[in-house]
Amino acid sequence: MNERLEKEKISKLLLSMAIPAILAQLATLIYNMVDRIYIGQLPDGSLGIAGIGLCTSIITIITAFTNLFGRGGAPLASIHMGEKRTDLAERIMGNCFFDLVISSIIITVILLVFGEDLLFLFGASENTIRYAMDYMGIYCLGTLFVQLSVGMNYFINAQGYTKFGMLTLMIGGVLNIILDPIFIFVLGLDVKGAAIATVISQCVSCLWVMQFLTGKKTNLKIRRQYFRVDMPILKRVLGLGFSPFFMSASEGVLQVSFNRQLLFFGSDLAVSAMTIISSLAQIVTLPVEGIAQGTQPIISYNYGAKNYARVRKTMKLAMVVALGYTLLSVAVMEGLPRLFISLFASDPELIELTMPMLRVYILGLSVLGANSIFQQSYTSLGFGKTSFFFAFYRKVILLIPLIYILPSILSWGVYAVMLAEPISDMLTTFTNAIAFRFFKKKHLPLES
Repeated sequence: MNERLEKEKISKLLLSMAIPAILAQLATLIYNMVDRIYIGQLPDGSLGIAGIGLCTSIITIITAFTNLFGRGGAPLASIHMGEKRTDLAERIMGNCFFDLVISSIIITVILLVFGEDLLFLFGASENTIRYAMDYMGIYCLGTLFVQLSVGMNYFINAQGYTKFGMLTLMIGGVLNIILDPIFIFVLGLDVKGAAIATVISQCVSCLWVMQFLTGKKTNLKIRRQYFRVDMPILKRVLGLGFSPFFMSASEGVLQVSFNRQLLFFGSDLAVSAMTIISSLAQIVTLPVEGIAQGTQPIISYNYGAKNYARVRKTMKLAMVVALGYTLLSVAVMEGLPRLFISLFASDPELIELTMPMLRVYILGLSVLGANSIFQQSYTSLGFGKTSFFFAFYRKVILLIPLIYILPSILSWGVYAVMLAEPISDMLTTFTNAIAFRFFKKKHLPLES
């Protein structure tokens, strides 16, 4: 595998790395959407979707810890593999495994004790809290499985075994599709059934990851002697992983901001619409995330090997593909919004409200493919602070303030809230494009 990363033709290698990663993200997309699609068909589906959407804010923050330790440790492991220092790469992986276990236990306890209070804080109403608690009360028990299956899967991809990484998510996604209707409709458990199906699916994915990383095919093995907090390693992991952690955690905070503002300027129905929009936005963003993740082992390994020309070629090709996809997918969704929304909703009032909200929200996603490649490139090269700055710039400096400012100066209600997204996306991508050009000149000299 190391020889492929170093010598194989870039287009062929990126294709082999990106396709499994894209399919894995599509599996994640299905995984995230299927609960909402099924719940949306229930008699009280609109409120059920709103309840799950409120839980999504918390789940997104939970997932942030998989990025902190998984995406923080995996590029470092790849770089040290490129330097032929496998022992150090295994130390990093073992430490990240231990950190994921500890963080999972802490998160589970917090959710069991304070779950209802958090949901009200995040925008739940008396109409939606029952559905949110039904889902979250069960989902939080599977936190350990979520953390390990997602967080440790990055170390499978980092070695170039993207097909195995894809199967991790596909196994869980397919199983969730099968189990959801059984628990929701056949057993009549409604929202609770969706949560049970999700936890079982994540447990199976976790077992798959662990058997691979302790088996014979992996280059890096999980070793018990590294199950401890190694402060020098932890500092490096946190330094690199903080940006993707922040991007994910702040996404949860953004969802809270959107939900609270939409509840204030609209109703529970507007919160339901936002849940649907978030799912549809993932059709645009998750495949791009797959493309970006497919570049990580190629960029990190060749940067460690000082093959800068190969790093540049990988970035350029990924940029063309990612930007082309976001432009095309947004154009299709702008033209056929009812078709996509109807997957989640049968309520005519909810569909009519969601259509214009969707069209405003996704406009800026058309250029976000480029920004995703910028962000992943910074992280893959070990420049976590640069990646963090632009994540902070987009969400904290631009998006969150705009969610509150625009409705106060524009009399468009929920549509003014939605407008915050495309403005921040376009400004961030434009600024990042300028910065990335100077970054490449400084850190990736043309002569390698």
